[in-house]
Amino acid sequence: MLNADWSDPDAVRVGKYFYLTVSTFNRIPGLPVLRSIDLVNWTIIGHALTELEPKDHFSVPRHGGGVWAPALRHHDGKFWIFYPDPDFGIFVVTATDPRGPWSKPHPVKLGKGLIDPCPLWDDDGQTYLIHAWAKSRSGINNRLTLHRMSPDGTSVLDEGRIVVNGDELLGYRTLEGPKLYKRDGWYWIFAPAGGVKYGWQSAFRSRGIWGPYEDRIVLEQGNSPINGPHQGAWVTTAGGEDWFLHFQDRDAYGRVVHLQPMRWRADGWPVMGTDDGTGRGTPVLVYTKPRVDGRVKVTAPATSDEFTGPELGNQWVWQANANSAWWSLRRFPSRLRLVCWPSPDTHDLRLLPNVLGQRLPAETFTATTSMTLSTTTPGARAGLVMLGDTYCWVGLYRDGDRIVLACRTAAKDAPEVDAATPVPVPRGRGPVRLRVTVTSGAVCQFAANVDGHGFVPVGAPFQATPGRWIGATVGLFATGPQHTTPGSAAEFDWFRVRPGS
Repeated sequence: MLNADWSDPDAVRVGKYFYLTVSTFNRIPGLPVLRSIDLVNWTIIGHALTELEPKDHFSVPRHGGGVWAPALRHHDGKFWIFYPDPDFGIFVVTATDPRGPWSKPHPVKLGKGLIDPCPLWDDDGQTYLIHAWAKSRSGINNRLTLHRMSPDGTSVLDEGRIVVNGDELLGYRTLEGPKLYKRDGWYWIFAPAGGVKYGWQSAFRSRGIWGPYEDRIVLEQGNSPINGPHQGAWVTTAGGEDWFLHFQDRDAYGRVVHLQPMRWRADGWPVMGTDDGTGRGTPVLVYTKPRVDGRVKVTAPATSDEFTGPELGNQWVWQANANSAWWSLRRFPSRLRLVCWPSPDTHDLRLLPNVLGQRLPAETFTATTSMTLSTTTPGARAGLVMLGDTYCWVGLYRDGDRIVLACRTAAKDAPEVDAATPVPVPRGRGPVRLRVTVTSGAVCQFAANVDGHGFVPVGAPFQATPGRWIGATVGLFATGPQHTTPGSAAEFDWFRVRPGS
């Protein structure tokens, strides 16, 4: 229901609206907040995180770091997001309005390897926080730790206790992503296990919050094409329907979000998707959407941007903490101006913070832009990029005393090389139109229109690849060598995405 990289989703219903947030890793702004009436049609309404801390640490891309799986809750008239940074600890941000402003991140528990937190405010006034562990930072994983927490959500009150140890459960590995609930006197932990690509969703229940917990697998791939169906949110509609949101890892497309019907069996356990008779659900491919009052407008998170607003669209993210000097929006005519920001240490776009991108919006699509490049500095460049562990870009490059159309690519852990022979631009600085067409399997074909006579393919087809825990990014960039002339910049007239190929 969200066919893009909305990883590790968590959601709540408040009144007639559902709200959703996801992990964003090194991308900024982080913790997007999406809103829906029917769990199917979603709109981005803002972000809860404007920068990552420590600020200096995140001034460059920290691939695989930053914001891991968050938990979104509504309590005491406020929205709460608890999120982990695996290198620093667990943090919380709050807001009375989900569109913001949100509070600055407050540390709840500091330490390495603390991931996937989730709070629970119990009926008796006690408050708890559960979390998992990242072996890459802490040396342990496959277990869930529970703390008593202050009611204001600012700190844990004890050393914590392991309430579920996956090492003691037959076949369990990489138990993580817990979500803590209470229903009819039972404490429930919904948690994925088995790994991102091929894991499953388990449920754990106990009459006491400290356990002991019994477990059951409640959703797995079965005979469906949906691999690794797990890690998400249980929500209930105003009419009493239960649903479960989860992700599926699809390589370059990232972790796309599915919606499963959920029901409670006679034996008291939940099952998601289609019940095979044993309580193990299989993902559905087609299903009647949730029933809500009134007609619902068909919407999806924004992709195209005409650059006519006062700010960039909510779909755009940077690779690290952003600097306002990198960009501006011109009003007459409306354009996005990206400064050819000097990068003295590297020309590798994977290592530069000032790449502006967004999630791949569909399995097949075309993204097109129109741009000019104004610079006298040899080596300054700007263009349209498909970026992951590998990348490819097409755009304009200052080569000596001329500006050329260039297409360059970089293999994993390798420097850029030409993917096509540079071609002089007839009108010097442009404008030129650039395009990338993405077909099934995330195969990309770049093209350019430099003379107004139509698009011509540039370079060979390029296989997009995911980044570290994220899907590939399609976006725009402008950069230059250390001594780039002041005023060097690229201007983009618009960015338009069309579904299909």
